[in-house]
Amino acid sequence: RGIPMALVNARMSARAARRWARAPGFARRVLSAFTLVLAQTEADAARLRALGAPGAACPGNLKFAAPPLPADAAELARLAALVGDRPAWVAASTHPGEEALVLAAHRRLAPAHPGLLTIIVPRHPERGAEVAALAGAIPAARRSLGGDPEPETQVLVADTLGELGLWYRLARLAFMGGSLVPHGGQNPLEPARLSCPVLTGPHTWNFAEILDRMAAAGGLVRVDPGPDPAAALAEAVAAMLTNREQGRAQAGAAAAVAAEQAGLPDRIAAALLPLLPGPVDGMAASGGDRAVAPETSGPPGERT
Repeated sequence: RGIPMALVNARMSARAARRWARAPGFARRVLSAFTLVLAQTEADAARLRALGAPGAACPGNLKFAAPPLPADAAELARLAALVGDRPAWVAASTHPGEEALVLAAHRRLAPAHPGLLTIIVPRHPERGAEVAALAGAIPAARRSLGGDPEPETQVLVADTLGELGLWYRLARLAFMGGSLVPHGGQNPLEPARLSCPVLTGPHTWNFAEILDRMAAAGGLVRVDPGPDPAAALAEAVAAMLTNREQGRAQAGAAAAVAAEQAGLPDRIAAALLPLLPGPVDGMAASGGDRAVAPETSGPPGERT
């Protein structure tokens, strides 16, 4: 029907590209149908071009341009009053196998950091009861059950949706889950936009380019798990809790990286505008109903 298509913020992993390459004709037919292909990274663009999208380009990654995560101001103030000056850190979007390591790190850290509060945000909130059970004798509370960071609470299981903005604002640092287990990591830009220092493990292929840029700017710490991942995590957290100036400098560098693409939505909008029907070819000159493009029988690349 001559309707232009755009593929925006496209991602094509090396693994996916190998699968698409098994059907090269199909890949070319699908990808050549797009008038505009804008990839997340140069590597994604190169793989898309090789598969049949010759004009694929990389203006930037829209993940860089997302606004800061929201937080209810009244609830933030209430929780901040409860936490007070306690050293608090958040393990965000954790996956099975990581919570046990976070809790083991907490046990190592607690004697040297009185009042330590460890906030665990499981990637899947329905695992809240399971995560709380792992705490064992450590006094723990569950957010979904109305639990608060009371003075005796050492671990808060934040098993709710849409509240990461609260925890990044309350914590002195954030460990990004999915990176101490082979999951690929979670989005480090979310804490970076809120000036929360970032720690991550070695398994970060989902955000490799972003993390490389943050690391080059001095905006994150990578935890080398070695033979004792809990000890390595505890050491990295302790360094951040102890050296607040280092944490602030790291957070500032990460925030600068996150802000680099603030104008990207405008640039993408400018690329999309030429694909929209103009006042003459898409709408009647008098402002009447949209004109209907006639059907064509040629291949997608020949339609106008």
